[in-house]
Amino acid sequence: MNILEGKTALITGGSRGIGKAIAIAFAQVGANVAFSDLAYDEQAKALEAELKKTGVKARGYASDASSYMDSENLVNEVVAEFGSIDILVNNAGITRDTLMMRMSEEMWDDVIRVNLKSAFNLTKAAQKYMLKQRQGSIINMASVVGIGGNAGQANYAASKGGMIAFTKSVAQEIGARNIRVNAIAPGFIETEMTARLPEDVKNGWVERIPLKRAGHPEDVANMAIFLASDMSSYITGQVFTVCGGMNK
Repeated sequence: MNILEGKTALITGGSRGIGKAIAIAFAQVGANVAFSDLAYDEQAKALEAELKKTGVKARGYASDASSYMDSENLVNEVVAEFGSIDILVNNAGITRDTLMMRMSEEMWDDVIRVNLKSAFNLTKAAQKYMLKQRQGSIINMASVVGIGGNAGQANYAASKGGMIAFTKSVAQEIGARNIRVNAIAPGFIETEMTARLPEDVKNGWVERIPLKRAGHPEDVANMAIFLASDMSSYITGQVFTVCGGMNK
C-alpha cells in the first residue's frame, strides 16, 4: 500500500541507523526521498541506489544540519529538484557521553548544536514551503532519555528534552496551516551507535525492557510512516515512545 505516494520526504542523518531505516521504509510506501549526511560517501551512494530500485525518486546530499546556511541551501535544493517538501524528519544526532564532572564545554556544545539546533535550522528553512503548501508533517527524533534522563548523558538528554519542547511549541504555531509536528522518542535501538557499547551495558538495558529485547531501526521507521501519512491527520504536538515498554 503506497500511503506516501506523491509525497517528498527530507531526512537528515539519513545514511545510516534509524535515518536509513526511515528512508527505506518511506520509499517502500511510495515517497520520494531526499536524505542528507555530513558526507556524500559510499554509504550514501549505496543507499541512494537502493532507494531508486523501489521506483521512487531519491537523492543523497552532503550537508551539515548544524549549520543554518547549509540547511537553508539543502532545503532550497531539494525543493528545486523534487518540487516540494511534504515530510521533514529531523534525525541528525550525535552522542558525547560522560559524567558531568568530566564533560567539557565542547562536548556539551557539540551535542546541543548537532541534535537540537539542527532541528531549528531545518524546520525554519522548510516551514516557509510548507506554509505556502498549507500542508506538511514534521517528525523530530527525540529519545526516552529526553523524558527520563540518564546518568552520563546530561548533554544528550538536554538536547532531546529540548527537542520535545520544540516539537510542542512549533506544533502550536503552525497547526492552523495544516502542518503537523510530532516527535518520536526511541528507547534502546540496535544501531551502529549502540553497537559500540560494552556487552554488559547492552544487557543491562535489555533487562529494563519489558519486551526483553532491543528495538530495531525498522520499529522506529514504522512509527515514522504513520506520522508522515494521512493516517495521523488529527495528531500534532505529541511524543510517541518506541521503547518496548521501558519508559513508564
